[in-house]
Amino acid sequence: MRCPFCRVDNDRVVDSRSGEDGVTIRRRRECLACKRRFTTYERVEETPLRVIKKDKRRVPYEPEKLRRGIEKACWNLNVSVEQIDNIVSAVETDAFEKHDREVPSSYLGELVMRELRKVNQVAYVRFASVYKEFKDVSEFMEVLEEFMKGRGGSAAALRRELTAGGGARPDPDAGESRRPR
Repeated sequence: MRCPFCRVDNDRVVDSRSGEDGVTIRRRRECLACKRRFTTYERVEETPLRVIKKDKRRVPYEPEKLRRGIEKACWNLNVSVEQIDNIVSAVETDAFEKHDREVPSSYLGELVMRELRKVNQVAYVRFASVYKEFKDVSEFMEVLEEFMKGRGGSAAALRRELTAGGGARPDPDAGESRRPR
C-alpha cells in the first residue's frame, strides 16, 4: 500500500477492526518512511452472477425478475409470501453454490419448477407452461403426464386439482352481485 503522503510503498498495520457494516475491515497503517498514519478499508470483491439466456446472451442476475415469475405462477393460489421467499432463497442458494459467475437460465427454470412442485401443483403447471414455451397441447400433456408419474396420481385427479385450485376466484373489490329477493 502506497503512503498517501510520501508515496512510498513501505508501511505496517498498526490496528485492524471490523467495519461498522460487518462487510469491511478498517486498517490503521503507519508509513515506515515518513512515520505518518493513514486508514485503509478492505472488502471482498464481489463478482455479480450473470444469467446465460437461451440465445446465449449474458445478462445480470435479477432476483426481482425471478420473484415476479414465481409470484405470477402462484397468483390467486394458496401460496404464502413466506413460501415464495423460501423458493427464491432455495433457488438462489443452489445457483450460487454450483455456479461461480454464470448460470444458465435453463438451470434456474428447472430449480424453480422443482421447488414449485413441492409447494403447489397448480403453480408448478402454470410456471412449466410459460417456462417450457409449449407449441401445442401435446407438449403440455407430456409435462402433465410426467408430473403425474412422479406423484403417482391420475390425469383425472390432476384435472380436479386444476379446476378446483386454479380457477378464477371472485374479486373481493368488485362488490356483490345483486339478485332479486
